[in-house]
Amino acid sequence: MIERVPVFTIAGSDSSGGAGIQADLKTMTALQVYGMSAITALTAQNTMGVQGILPVPADFLRQQLCAVCEDIPPKAVKIGMIASAEQVQVICHILSQYVLSNIVVDPVMVATSGATLTQQATVAAMQEQLFPLATLLTPNLAEAEVLLEKPVQTVPEMEQAAKCLSEKYHTAVLIKGGHLTADAVDVLYDGEQIYQFKGERFQTKNTHGTGCTLSSAIAAKLAVGCTLQESVQQAKKYVANCMQAGLELGHGNGPLCHNFMI
Repeated sequence: MIERVPVFTIAGSDSSGGAGIQADLKTMTALQVYGMSAITALTAQNTMGVQGILPVPADFLRQQLCAVCEDIPPKAVKIGMIASAEQVQVICHILSQYVLSNIVVDPVMVATSGATLTQQATVAAMQEQLFPLATLLTPNLAEAEVLLEKPVQTVPEMEQAAKCLSEKYHTAVLIKGGHLTADAVDVLYDGEQIYQFKGERFQTKNTHGTGCTLSSAIAAKLAVGCTLQESVQQAKKYVANCMQAGLELGHGNGPLCHNFMI
């Protein structure tokens, strides 16, 4: 009998399949864990951008969360796009009620295309209620700037940003440096030590869903018992392989090849 460790993603749905719930489940399947999902919003989007967002009512989100947790308790949770402050409150209640662990929060605020995905009231609720429950926060440079209200554009600034956010929310922080013009460097601060994860920069426009994929891969690795540092390192390698596979779809920022190994 095949056994799979269950991992839960709470995020928005991407109709084009490159980001959000779809990217999360593809990633979890590729990394041989059992993916489960609760959808916070439907989106009409493709590689060119986001055309529309339809939030799920907070009470129905609660039903999705309870249905999963009561039957198949997850070993890790990835949280992506959240559509409202009411949803934040529901998610935090469920995380506490079911004593969930290995919580990876990707504070999705802006899509790769530049579209704003999260309202300010929702960001404020995430900062106040959700971030302190996280095992790891994974903001990119733009999101780190929003959270700190100051520029984050160099590796030393990334290190300082990771420490500041970690001290503020009492959680580990991974600042994703994929938008740096130099090497693709991510910076992890685990509350005690700084780690740098350097990667090759690929000349590609196919970057749709990279943040979703990375955070889901980290959650998958935490679920099977890897340390935080190991999880980040292995997740970053997985994303690099997905990009390097060279999937060419769409007319804009194309998706990754999540099943490159098949």
